[in-house]
Amino acid sequence: MPPSVLIVEDEPAIAELLAINIKHAGYHPLQARDVNAANALVAEVLPDLIVLDWMLPGTSGLVFLRRLRADARTRELPVIMLTARTQEEDSVDGLEAGADDYMAKPFSPKELVARIKAVLRRRAPQRTNDAVTVNGLTLDPSTHRVYVKENGVQLPVHLGPTEFKLLHFFLTHPERVHSRTLVLDQVWGDHVFIEERTVDVHIKRLRSALKPVGYEAIIETVRGSGYRLTRLPLTNRMEKAA
Repeated sequence: MPPSVLIVEDEPAIAELLAINIKHAGYHPLQARDVNAANALVAEVLPDLIVLDWMLPGTSGLVFLRRLRADARTRELPVIMLTARTQEEDSVDGLEAGADDYMAKPFSPKELVARIKAVLRRRAPQRTNDAVTVNGLTLDPSTHRVYVKENGVQLPVHLGPTEFKLLHFFLTHPERVHSRTLVLDQVWGDHVFIEERTVDVHIKRLRSALKPVGYEAIIETVRGSGYRLTRLPLTNRMEKAA
């Protein structure tokens, strides 16, 4: 499933233009004409990013943004604000309210797509198609391949779809401890109600898949806290693979 982008814009022509460009860039566009509709969509499925118009009928985009930042579930949700307001204090208000970026109308849809990519790369790197490498282990979302390079040869790692997403999340957030709840939200989605121990099962499968290339120990169990992807020294890895 491609990253979803919620467009909150009350002008149909602008909303449709944005949706076409966002879809063409490889994202899944969602549309809402006002804050009430946006609230309903966010409550149903949390998008990966919101493109939010400031001037909306009823509740303004700025008020909606402040509500998002006050809610633990949406506090870290990336938001790009769009507005016809060009005063410097307006952009300051938007950024201080928690916007990740700010674009004044009229704007180039191509530039907006570029900014969406930049914000996602910074705030949610696991939702991009950029290849990522940690300590010789490479995951490429665009080709859906995982491999280790040794002596110029690519050694493939065969993963199921859930293990692939799990590894992608860990590789894009190395050296951080993640609770099972956080992993469930980030990998499975916050509206999927499954047991936390499901994470343990998939971690075990991921380690088994990494074992043939000597990388099973790259995923550490942090007792009482969760899991962490660590940078295992190459000498230790080669000894384990031997």
